[in-house]
Amino acid sequence: MVVTAFDMLLCLTLVWLAWHVLASRDLFRAVVLFISFGMLMALGWVRLRAPDLALAEAAIGSGLTGALFLSALRKLAGTTKEKRRLDRDEER
Repeated sequence: MVVTAFDMLLCLTLVWLAWHVLASRDLFRAVVLFISFGMLMALGWVRLRAPDLALAEAAIGSGLTGALFLSALRKLAGTTKEKRRLDRDEER
């Protein structure tokens, strides 16, 4: 099996994305990077000639899980705003 420059770039990008997902302090940025990681991982499965895994990764790993993370992040941001409002009301 011949490793092309594209395959090497894909592997390095996956490692870079994985590191930044784990090291990110901003949750929204981490979720967006996670979705990007899943899409590139699906491309990696295509390159390995595993289309069934690529479809599952794209649908579940990026699509469904990414949507659930974004929904949870929105609810988390809402509770944080409500807590700040309650804290301000208590100070008055």
